[in-house]
Order: sequence, then structure tokens, then C-alpha cells
Amino acid sequence: MQDVEHGYSEQQRSELLNLARQTITARLGLASKIPGRTSDPVLLEPRGLFVTLRKGEALRGCIGQVESQSPLWDTVPEMALAAAFQDPRFPPLGAAETGDVTIEISVLTPLSKVTDPNEIEIGRHGLMIEKSGLSGLLLPQVASSRNWDTLTFVRETCVKAGLSPDEWKSGATLWKFEAEIIEETT
Repeated sequence: MQDVEHGYSEQQRSELLNLARQTITARLGLASKIPGRTSDPVLLEPRGLFVTLRKGEALRGCIGQVESQSPLWDTVPEMALAAAFQDPRFPPLGAAETGDVTIEISVLTPLSKVTDPNEIEIGRHGLMIEKSGLSGLLLPQVASSRNWDTLTFVRETCVKAGLSPDEWKSGATLWKFEAEIIEETT
């Protein structure tokens, strides 16, 4: 994945992943302490982000915010807990699963309106669509991991929003963004 906007250092990446994991394990009663407030100004900037949990290659939870007024340091634990315990597609994470789950944090750039699908680069851009009060978002790594072309990516983003696959052509607003992926290695 390309570095976007920040290019977080290894130390910053490690701190964010540790914050997410410690927050989840503390909620489960498996850890007694979560990291205190950071003094790193980069980690105190407000940023949209998604936290994705995987068990092996399978999705186990993914929740985020496109934009945030809160510092990255505050949004990471909030989204980590939401991904672990509030994703309606999955039961809450159990204590026995924590060792099998890997964490991925996608820190987003601001949204940019798409006027032509040719502006979208697979592997670089994520997509969000809005129409008639419905919205859907797919992170950049989704299209890459599924070997989608641009049209398939746009259509699948429509489906994620609960729209028909070609509804992007008729009055919908399409947005692109980039994400810096911060992930645990196994």
C-alpha cells in the first residue's frame, strides 16, 4: 500500500496497534492496563479510520468513521471496541478468540468527489457512495484482495450501500479516498 499524507513511523504504527489490542483485551478482562495519553502530535490529529479484525483470512469485524473531530489516539480504541463487539454481522468477540485475531487500522485521507470512474485507481483508492440517505464504503484493500476492476469496485460499493449495482450512474455521489494501512504481522 502506498504511504498517504503521513507515512506513520514504525513506532507510531506499533503504538496504534498496541492501543487497539490493549483496549480490546482490557474490555475482555484479559489486561488491566491500556496505554495512557500519547504526546505525539501526529497521533493527536483528527483522522477518519477503520479498524478491521481478521481471524485467519476471514473478516471478524470492521467498523470505522470516514471523518472524525477526535484525535486519532481517541478514535482507534473507540473503533477497535466497535469492531470487536458491535459489528452487527458478527457475535461479540470472545476472550478465547483474541489470540487468533489480527488487527488492521486503515487511516483515511479526506474524501474527494469522483466525477469519472477513470479517476479511481485499484489498490490506491477506497470508495464511498451516497444516494437517497443510503451510503456504503469499501476500503482500498477490498478491491485489490478480490482482483476487482474499477467497474466491479464501483458496482460493489453500490451493493454495500443497499443500492442497485448501476445506481452510481443516476444521481448518486461517489467519493474516493486513500488509506494508510497499519497491520499486525503474524
